[in-house]
Amino acid sequence: MPRDNPYRPFVPDPAQMALRPDTSGNEINGLGEKCFSRPRMVYWAPDPADIAHGSMQEWFYTVDPGLPVFAELRAKRQEISQRVLPEIAETPAVHSPAAWTAQLEEFVTEGLCEQIGVAQMQPEWVYQHREEVTQSRVIIVGVQHDYDTIATAPDPEAGAEVMQQYYRAAACSVEVASWLRRKGWDAKPVTGPMVSAITMIPPAIACGFGELGKHGSIINREMGASFRLSAVLTDAPFAPTPPRSHGIDDFCANCRICEDACPPEALFQTKKMVRGRRNGMWISTSACRFSISIRGVRFASRFALGHARA
Repeated sequence: MPRDNPYRPFVPDPAQMALRPDTSGNEINGLGEKCFSRPRMVYWAPDPADIAHGSMQEWFYTVDPGLPVFAELRAKRQEISQRVLPEIAETPAVHSPAAWTAQLEEFVTEGLCEQIGVAQMQPEWVYQHREEVTQSRVIIVGVQHDYDTIATAPDPEAGAEVMQQYYRAAACSVEVASWLRRKGWDAKPVTGPMVSAITMIPPAIACGFGELGKHGSIINREMGASFRLSAVLTDAPFAPTPPRSHGIDDFCANCRICEDACPPEALFQTKKMVRGRRNGMWISTSACRFSISIRGVRFASRFALGHARA
């Protein structure tokens, strides 16, 4: 029996919904498609003109969140994303694959991130109509939200916390890429929340960050669901870190925390076929429009909080 939710029935902002395209998010995402294809941008495009929901995305930026710190944090994230990386040293450093990977833990020790791992790059992680990825390794960075601050969602302070952790994730990826370039290896940071060359959740799962939860993101053994990701693409010969399983798939099949918390009731009861794979998608991309309003982004942070201390 679902719990009562004070945010239901959910009514999306009429101004936002007036911009809704004829094409649904589920259609773009490949819901029900039986043939494999690479992921497609639904939202958070670097250029909104490239996606069907671009007008809705542009509307999002016109909404005043009510805190001056939002503009400051956006400027910080913009600065870090445009930072000039150091030149690549002429002589590449040589380490064993295991030694390369072990060195990454220094970024955790220094407090730049809470978890870091490496996956071997797979072509199915590259978005359609984005530049091809030639690098052989994906380094994934995870930064954890402050629990007490994110628990204030849907208040504006929680939205600022989301932006702060996106900044931390981006800053760490830039530091990792800079470190590799100084050691003679090309490296490219990949940061959120805007779509870049790759989708980050699959490589994060592949390199030990956790398992896909019913809420549509990763549930991590230590951080729960309350963290953000960034990445670095490189050919440095890191040893991949192994995936970790802790029973999330079975747990989610019998848990209703996310279903009860989601205002627009966007979660399916069972996994669905998406782009040729029954890959664990539980969320209706079309119904999940709540998360693309300012208040919705804040609430989405609380939406995952039920798992934050799992």
